[in-house]
Amino acid sequence: MSLRKSFLSRKFSKSFREFNGSQARGGGGDRRVVHDSAELDRVSDSVESTASSWSTLLPELLGEIIQRVEDSEDKWPHRQNVVACACVCKRWRDITKEIVRTPSANGRITFPSCLKQPGPSDFPHQCLIKRNKKTSTFYLYLALTPSFTDKGKFLLAARRYRRGSHTEYIISLDAEDISQGSNAYVGKLSSDFLGTNFTIYDSQPPHSGAKPASRRSSRRFASKQISPQVPAGNFEVGQVSYRFNLLKSRGPRRMICPLNCPASGGSGNSEMKKPDYGSGHNTVLRNKAPRWHDQLQCWCLNFHGRVTVASVKNFQLVVALDPKGDDETVLQFGKVGDDTFTMDFRHPLSAFQAFAICLTSFGTKLACE
Repeated sequence: MSLRKSFLSRKFSKSFREFNGSQARGGGGDRRVVHDSAELDRVSDSVESTASSWSTLLPELLGEIIQRVEDSEDKWPHRQNVVACACVCKRWRDITKEIVRTPSANGRITFPSCLKQPGPSDFPHQCLIKRNKKTSTFYLYLALTPSFTDKGKFLLAARRYRRGSHTEYIISLDAEDISQGSNAYVGKLSSDFLGTNFTIYDSQPPHSGAKPASRRSSRRFASKQISPQVPAGNFEVGQVSYRFNLLKSRGPRRMICPLNCPASGGSGNSEMKKPDYGSGHNTVLRNKAPRWHDQLQCWCLNFHGRVTVASVKNFQLVVALDPKGDDETVLQFGKVGDDTFTMDFRHPLSAFQAFAICLTSFGTKLACE
């Protein structure tokens, strides 16, 4: 509450100074410039009193207000007003948590917890991945416009590290602090020596009773847990394998991805809570086989305009054992610039899982190419 009051006081003081400045510069009226701190404090108290009246609204009326904000603002940057409602006070936050549903229900990414919830079922989230080759860093953005040059809303960041005979990608909520010891750490991706088999680890236990991976390379910290609020282990939630290609460079990559996909349901919130994956690999994805184009003399896939540069990295994934026999794409990744790539995903994948799978496409696959 004190933080909110401080913010309101600064906001009012700035507006009050701008108002007096405009009066002093104007051609008429009262030209006084207020310098009396007591008068400023008195009016600030009045503003804080008005703000307090908002926090004590009837639950039904407050819920109706937040519900209308939720329904009317479905995309960023307007979506930030929904987050602002949750930042007013604990009471507002609790009501906002009840109103804001998971992305699978409304297709919106609002809070960090949504990054580990299933994507929308009706339409894919369109995202961009920016690569910095010098620092081996990758940034995931939610696209706000159809333009490939639009930076969008930042979601996740990853950095590639060489760990002995294997490679790791550390995934974080903070673009500036990408490490396993950070509070923004959400998971990682680990590969074998050949770069053809990857394991996806979540920083949170995927279900009750889950045990962290026992291998030393998969532990989050070498020493004891540094804080009760920071999990010390990593929990396996999926794998990505690139199959050996008999045609080598003349053929496309082949992928298989057994995953623990989070269950739908629950409410979004401002904290990164553990997703409900259940137990066992409940989803298996495979890449959609491209077709050979005789005129172009290359392998082709229909990316519906979302990919503009030919690359061996480009792929589309579908559910391998779909009982409906539907080859509808749940994840597609492709190149649109030297260091810009598109990533479109939908249910049952989460943004975290989709980002981790796309990271596996970077780098040379010795056994596949």
